[in-house]
Order: sequence, then C-alpha cells, then structure tokens
Amino acid sequence: MTPGPSLTAPTMGESQIVRCPYCHETCEVWIDIDLEGSFVQDCEVCCRPWVLYVQRNDEGDVHVDVTRAQ
Repeated sequence: MTPGPSLTAPTMGESQIVRCPYCHETCEVWIDIDLEGSFVQDCEVCCRPWVLYVQRNDEGDVHVDVTRAQ
C-alpha cells in the first residue's frame, strides 16, 4: 500500500521570539511569509507599544529587531 498525499498545510509564516524593550519579558510574534518593513505591536505582558522591524535575506530567513515605539 502506498501512502496518500500529505495533509499538512503550507507554511504561511513563522514565529519569532522577541524581548520587550520595556518589561524585558520574552514574547512570541507571528511573522507572515510576505511581511517586511516595520509595524507597531503591543507587548502581550505589559501592553506597551513596540516597533518591529522585519527584514529578510535572499534565502528568505527572517531577522526581527524590536524598539520602543515613540
């Protein structure tokens, strides 16, 4: 008997672990596969706003920097 087709969904992004620049807790953020640039997101722990800077290299690997929102 041959195995059937795979039932796993294609990856639509990935999670990254970042550290809040205010409370210094680690939080998981979801980065969509086509997301690049900067956006504001609130910390899940202290609710203060961050600016996330998302960059991708030629292979599609993600690099995320987090700073305090002004």
